[in-house]
Amino acid sequence: MGCTVGVARSSERAQLNSSLHGCWYAVATVDGVGGAPVAVEVLGTPYVIWRTPDQRLAAVKDQCSHREARLSLGRVEDGCLRCPYHGWAFAEEGRCVEVPSSGVDAPIPPAAHLTPVLLEEHHGLVWLCPGEPTSSVPVIDVDHDPAFTRLNTAMQIWNCSATRMIDNMLDVAHFPYTHAGTFGREQEKEVPKFSLSQLDDTFYGYEYSVVINNEGEAKTMSGGGGDVIGLDMSTGFALPFTVRSTMSYENGIEQVLFMTATPMSSERSMFTFVLWRNDDVSETGQGIVDFELAVALEDQHMLERVPGELSLDHGALVDTASDKASVEWRRRFKALLDEGAV
Repeated sequence: MGCTVGVARSSERAQLNSSLHGCWYAVATVDGVGGAPVAVEVLGTPYVIWRTPDQRLAAVKDQCSHREARLSLGRVEDGCLRCPYHGWAFAEEGRCVEVPSSGVDAPIPPAAHLTPVLLEEHHGLVWLCPGEPTSSVPVIDVDHDPAFTRLNTAMQIWNCSATRMIDNMLDVAHFPYTHAGTFGREQEKEVPKFSLSQLDDTFYGYEYSVVINNEGEAKTMSGGGGDVIGLDMSTGFALPFTVRSTMSYENGIEQVLFMTATPMSSERSMFTFVLWRNDDVSETGQGIVDFELAVALEDQHMLERVPGELSLDHGALVDTASDKASVEWRRRFKALLDEGAV
């Protein structure tokens, strides 16, 4: 019995991985990839990213073709990735260019070359696609609007499922409880009725108004005002693991918060968020980022204490009207997985 369950779970994870290989995942910040190789993990597979001589990004699976050593433990020399075990060197596109033990005149074995992995740069982030792309990186219109300034944050690792993270990002009902220490103390506990709609060409979700606590560091976010203020918001998702929230303050400040989760395994994920603001953040930018980091930490503390992945089965969870965005994301996400099922 136990063996049967184990095999079923392994099969389910394999299907999940196969179904999502055509999607894009944020794995690093653009500024976070410098002169050293960077190790990342997506859907249970380790990869290594480095910069070529012309500063373009390159990536391969984090495994040398010789004796399978972790290439991320090596170094970058003249844009080539040098294996730490036997010194084999790999140039862009994963091409092996040197086998030191064989001498300079010996031919390189064809099997020594590695398969390159697709990378793109968007929103100050490095995005990796493990397979043949079946979708695009989510579009954030304000990233090209000169009235807005972008603020990036470092990649984090959360010990929880990416499915639970997206459910949390789409949820407004937890504000007065999980975020009582930051902005949620004055949040109304009853969630007003809302409807779901296509917010733009990329994100599907809902629009709503909230009353929030605006004391202390929260005033850095809002630009001032009373100790309790109202703001108009929208929250929407793009498959598989991205959520965008917009915030319109009474004083005209507009903020866009883009959050993304990358599943490393069933209970370990990478997380980062990107902010865009239409006010002068030359002096307040770090304070704004620090406040949002404090908000994210409250979510992290909660989610890391909830084991396992979020169930996608109909009726497995008790849902209320305030959960309708998560219900719709789960429905669409399950359909995405089913499309990839053999």
